[in-house]
Amino acid sequence: MLHLAQSEHMGHMSGASGPSWAELWSPGLALLLIVIAVLYMALIGDWRDRFEGSEPVKWMQKFYFICGLALIYSANGSPISYYGHHYMFSMHMLQQSILYLIAPILVILGLPAWLLRPLFKQRWAHLLMKLWTSPLMGILVFNMVFSFYHIPMIMNALMAHESWLIAYNALFLISAFQLWFPIFGPMPEYNRMSGLKKMGYIFINGILLTPACALIIFASDVMYDMYKDVPPEMMWMMTPIQDQQLGGVIMKIVQEFVYAIALAYSFFRWYRLERKQDNEDLDAVPQSDSRNAALSGPGNLNQA
Repeated sequence: MLHLAQSEHMGHMSGASGPSWAELWSPGLALLLIVIAVLYMALIGDWRDRFEGSEPVKWMQKFYFICGLALIYSANGSPISYYGHHYMFSMHMLQQSILYLIAPILVILGLPAWLLRPLFKQRWAHLLMKLWTSPLMGILVFNMVFSFYHIPMIMNALMAHESWLIAYNALFLISAFQLWFPIFGPMPEYNRMSGLKKMGYIFINGILLTPACALIIFASDVMYDMYKDVPPEMMWMMTPIQDQQLGGVIMKIVQEFVYAIALAYSFFRWYRLERKQDNEDLDAVPQSDSRNAALSGPGNLNQA
């Protein structure tokens, strides 16, 4: 099977038959995401009254959700996916950066809490969701899935078996949503960390993601069979090792950028909540003093 996959790869590289339109643009995925977008707009629009406690969804939330779906398509349904799978490791890492570090955040931000709550009314579903949104589980699962994927032996095997690769990518995407839900999730019952703990959570994730990126960037040889012996005309004036190093740099830069935004988001939300609490405490003090003064009355003042 590995030899067949390599032969197919060499056939792509030889240019004997270029990719079809469907291979480049994945119309099936496009149709699926369009159906999801239409269903989402119906649920938050005409069908909103069917949900208990539903509220109008802000246009920014709608924008986030649609942008998230668009990014999923750009990563998995555009030429980025095709060329990343067959030719350029840097394209593959760009695909992963979009698919697992950016798109899940936007999709989560676009989901109102009242739309998700009916899914977890059953006790078993509630307990499963609590486990799935545990910060410890988010850290462990995503970083294990990410690190294992980039072990050369595992990635070579996945690239040689399309069904394995599809299954692993599905697991990868689920773990990405699991990673970001404790930070951006709309339901307070499953988003229990304080702002300071969220910042620590993001910082730890950044540290755990670094070794895999460093291994790729500083490797002296091409680590993955799929990206060896690629024709120079497909490499944009790079060698395969330079392409591999660029891929590691892309992943690291995108990771740092996204984690910095997540840190800022968590910090300012924590800061606003602290300021709001302080203001409420200050407002409570003069109200208490005025009530005491009213109770004492002018007679008590004259006696003093």
